[in-house]
Amino acid sequence: MSITDVPRSPVPVVAGIDVATAAVRVVCADAHGRVLAQGRAPLPQPVRGAGGHSEQDARAWWPAAAAALRQATAQLPGGGREVVAVAVSATSGTLVLAEADGEPVGPALMYDDRRAADLNAKAQELGARRWKALGLTVGPTAALGKLVQCAAQALPGRLVLHTPDLLGLRLTGHPVATDWSHALKTGYDPRAGEWATEVFDAFAVPSRLLPAVQAPGTQIGTVSAAASAETGLPIGCRVRLGMTDGCAGQIATGAVRPGQFVGVLGTTYVLKGVTRELVIDPAGALYSHRHPDGWWLPGGASNTGGEALATVDPARLPALDAAADARGPASYLNYPLRREGERFPFVRGDARGFAVGAPRDEADEHRAALEGVAFLERLALERVQALGVEVRGPLHAAGGGSRSALWTRIRATVLGRQLRVADRAETAFGAALLAAAGTLHADLSASAAAMTGPGHLVDPVEGERAALHESYEGFVAQLRTRGWLAG
Repeated sequence: MSITDVPRSPVPVVAGIDVATAAVRVVCADAHGRVLAQGRAPLPQPVRGAGGHSEQDARAWWPAAAAALRQATAQLPGGGREVVAVAVSATSGTLVLAEADGEPVGPALMYDDRRAADLNAKAQELGARRWKALGLTVGPTAALGKLVQCAAQALPGRLVLHTPDLLGLRLTGHPVATDWSHALKTGYDPRAGEWATEVFDAFAVPSRLLPAVQAPGTQIGTVSAAASAETGLPIGCRVRLGMTDGCAGQIATGAVRPGQFVGVLGTTYVLKGVTRELVIDPAGALYSHRHPDGWWLPGGASNTGGEALATVDPARLPALDAAADARGPASYLNYPLRREGERFPFVRGDARGFAVGAPRDEADEHRAALEGVAFLERLALERVQALGVEVRGPLHAAGGGSRSALWTRIRATVLGRQLRVADRAETAFGAALLAAAGTLHADLSASAAAMTGPGHLVDPVEGERAALHESYEGFVAQLRTRGWLAG
């Protein structure tokens, strides 16, 4: 349903904000998940350089968010007065040092900035017992080390803020709590419900720089008069905590209850789901965020995915899909890893893409690449199940790769289960679901049930199951032969 198709009468609306790398996006939706308005404003490109340098001008965040909100609220029948709640999601691990009023004191250290790698390695040692119990590794780009860096410049009164913390401050007019999703890689332990104080004490980080942490969806204030004038949101509109972009994207698919998983096929492949208990992966390929309702969100990201088709002209993909569909299962094996190393469903820095055999034609080559990614997806699901996790019902599917009908059928056939392709999987829509939880609906599960839509189901192709199963077994055997997968 398009924006112009919706009834032109004011109804309660929630707004979700996604602060991505290149732009701020806003989605306004009603209690049934109908998108009534959208907004977008660009952000300056990050400045990346030698030594893992990655920064962005954080002074642009609030003006861009306000502009995107104005654009969206102006499209609503009531001019924005019907918006009852708003939540913000953003990239995980981006931090900025700011004055008490939210004005950045310098550029933001982006999620992929690696200059604190040594500090993060030390933090891994200092909190080894805690991280092991949580099933988390403090990686080179973790925000924990960036917080330690910022602490050295944090004069009294200054704050170290995640992106949503800064926008929350500007929306409400006062400092706000952070959510346990954005705080995870900054050193918050959602299992114990506390910051890793033994780590921060060792680094002499003042406790005042560690904000209060609450569950995503928690109300942290209301929109101030000043923010209302800039955004079009009504004074008193509830401001609720969001989650990281990856978690919000998962929520947007409707995978919010234990046993539900989603496979996101973008540039890389990501598998995320919901479990009642914390899942510990000894290999470190899987780690968990905390669900807003207290459950857990285990997930892992592969280095393989849609990037397998990076050298293909997008305009040619429909024709290649048609030819590959007509030819049937590929005649050879292809592990289409285009980067160095794999991180999920197995962790091997020496992993490299490979082919066993050679393509007979272009359609065969294309088909083998699609199948290779599907084999990784099956291996990922089997890895999760080997850790004792039950995966129930259809696998939710999202990401650009899920728009390919052929690829989705191949994935369903390789997995031997239905895929449910999500109606919407945008981060901003997931943030809107969090805004609706406790506002338009009782909780997140109720929001997802009412707002995400049924998607559409894709069944396995029975006539191809045997051939693809045989190829999958050959694929796994090749990984074991190379020593990348345990026998």
